Amino acid sequence: MAEGPELIRSALEAGLPVESLYVSPDGDRDRAAQEVCRLATEAGARIFPLGPGVLERVADTVTPQPVLAVVPMVAEPPAGSPAWAADPGALVVVLVDVRDPGNAGTVLRAADASGVAAVVYAGESVDPYNPKTVRSSAGSLFHVPLAVRPDPWALAAELSEAGFRTLATVVRGGEDYAALDWSVPSALFLGNESAGLEPSLCRALAGALSIPMAGRAESLNVGVAGAVVCFEAFRQRRGGGAGPRSISGS
Repeated sequence: MAEGPELIRSALEAGLPVESLYVSPDGDRDRAAQEVCRLATEAGARIFPLGPGVLERVADTVTPQPVLAVVPMVAEPPAGSPAWAADPGALVVVLVDVRDPGNAGTVLRAADASGVAAVVYAGESVDPYNPKTVRSSAGSLFHVPLAVRPDPWALAAELSEAGFRTLATVVRGGEDYAALDWSVPSALFLGNESAGLEPSLCRALAGALSIPMAGRAESLNVGVAGAVVCFEAFRQRRGGGAGPRSISGS
């Protein structure tokens, strides 16, 4: 379920076959809602006007926007697709047991903005199609290759065999994230908001990284941590280069 004109517009621009739109009476006076209805009609979607109060009972938000749509789930990238190619600078982000839908959507949005190859929801992570995750992604759900895998250990082995350097994010004790050479194809594993990654999974990965912090905060929010690392990789791809302790091994 995609709620709001901008999110629906993102789905249409991504070429997804929007199944249907539901418009509240307020949508008749909302230019953005009317425009997205026009675009959806041109794309072949069905439009259903609703009576007063109906949208409020079915939408996920307390004060919903005047239009919502039913959109098919995004197809998982097949094996051998560019999303899984271990090209120089390729980065795959893996969420392991990330439960908060807002965090999950924020990581997806940052991954989109920084040119990440794919995002994988692994283990007991929140459903990427949770309405709050969809909203938090701000449309990036429709632009970044997305996969769901139940077993993070099997995924780590699969990515390693495909040529990716697998890296755990840890609060302390890992390599400085800015000193790593992000031209090496890498898979970044982000853990649960409170418990982080399981030690056994960390040991199964090729290495670990940490983000140095100057203040008294114990750790960063997983969405913020993911964005910091993704944009460092993006900075290096743009020609910034790694820090003085660059590590290029896989």
